[in-house]
Amino acid sequence: MSGQPVREPFGTADVGDVPLVTAPDGAVVRPLLVLDGGGSLAEFELTPGQVTRAVSHATVQELWQVTAGAGRLWRRQDGREETVRLAPGTAVSIPLGTAFQFRADEDAPGPLRIVAVTMPPWPGTDDEARPEDGPWEPTAS
Repeated sequence: MSGQPVREPFGTADVGDVPLVTAPDGAVVRPLLVLDGGGSLAEFELTPGQVTRAVSHATVQELWQVTAGAGRLWRRQDGREETVRLAPGTAVSIPLGTAFQFRADEDAPGPLRIVAVTMPPWPGTDDEARPEDGPWEPTAS
C-alpha cells in the first residue's frame, strides 16, 4: 500500500481529498494521517460482494471501526479462529500476526467502509502483508 498520508504534528485530512490506493489484500484505501512512532489512520472500502485476499501483518496491528455497509471478518491466530459480523458501529482488533480476510455483503445498499488505526504506522514495504489461506475466494484486485 503506497500513498502519502498527512505527516504533520497537527495533521488534518479529508477523505475526499486523499488519493485512493490499493492495499495488499485488494481493498481500496484512503491513507489519512500518520503520527511518527505512534500509528496511522486510513479508511478501507469494499464494494458490495467484494472479498479481500487473506493476509497477516509482519510488524503492525490494527483497530477497526465500521462506519458504513455490512460484511464479515474472519480472523485466525494461535489455534483460535472466528468469523464476526461487520456493521456500522462494530469495532474489531487485528493483533500482530493474525491471519484475516474480510468481505462486503452482496446485498448491501452501499460499500463496506472501515476506519482503521495501524500501530506502528504502516511501513509501506512489500513484505508487510503476508499471504494466508482464508475461508473465501478473493475477488478484490
